[in-house]
Amino acid sequence: MKVVFMGTPHIAAYMMEELHNNANHQIVGVVTVADKKVGRGQKIAYSAVKEKALELGLPITQPEKLKSDEFLDQLKAWNADVFVVVAFRMLPESVWSLPEKGCINLHASLLPQYRGAAPINWAIINGEKETGVTTFLIEKEIDTGAIIEQVTIPIAEEDNAGTLHDKIMVQGAKTVQTTLDLVEAGNYTPLPQTANEETLKPAPKIFKEDCKIDWTLEVPSVISFIKGMSPYPGAFTTIEYKGKELFFKIFDASIHSTVSNSTSSPCFKKGNEGLIITTKQGAILLKEVQLQGKRKILAEEFEKGFQIDHASIKD
Repeated sequence: MKVVFMGTPHIAAYMMEELHNNANHQIVGVVTVADKKVGRGQKIAYSAVKEKALELGLPITQPEKLKSDEFLDQLKAWNADVFVVVAFRMLPESVWSLPEKGCINLHASLLPQYRGAAPINWAIINGEKETGVTTFLIEKEIDTGAIIEQVTIPIAEEDNAGTLHDKIMVQGAKTVQTTLDLVEAGNYTPLPQTANEETLKPAPKIFKEDCKIDWTLEVPSVISFIKGMSPYPGAFTTIEYKGKELFFKIFDASIHSTVSNSTSSPCFKKGNEGLIITTKQGAILLKEVQLQGKRKILAEEFEKGFQIDHASIKD
């Protein structure tokens, strides 16, 4: 089939390249976001999808407005059988209703659970033992369309949002391929999403204020939160260090076995195993951290220059 691919970040670029290399179907056009100016020098930055599309020699369009006549005319000119969407923008009906064989979205969860912008993060934050990928036909309401294919992916104890992202990226590319084969053959029956709204777990976009660690949580929940925010955007707490209030990010940590170290409010302690934060609920052993204005380093390296007597946690 002839395919128009729509996406923005690295996960989408990887799936687009795999689809292109597989050669079962032909990508006739790529849609991604407009270029942005970044950094102090305001250099022009391309999306990961644009960079990969340029490398592969694929035609690209970057619409400012998805309902514009110019964009719709371009889509019609490509005359694609199907659209594939991975981590892009919410499409208007005038776009997703165009292709004869439908507009397929890949979502990084087992829908209807974890609808929204950050399904990978929230699955780990909530301590799930498994997640997956879902391909579905786009409809008016976001992430609610009829399901074509689902594949379950186990979440290992050591996984964080980054490692799970990579697992989903690889499996997602395979699932896009098999989904397109099913669509081309007409060998599938779309399955409507059904769920009790009260049991659904959302996956809303994560903002900076959402990344602050709640030290009143049980220790396993704190660990899950840290892993779910790692490596990006990064879970943080605020500390007072040498008279300055600073952000302190934690990218990796584990449960500290000595529960007797618990304290009424969170505070730093040095133990035989390394740097610890104790709370009313127990204690965590820090593994990878970053103090505001410094680079990310292993906690054992950070501890060498960290003056614990000059630090307190602002809960």
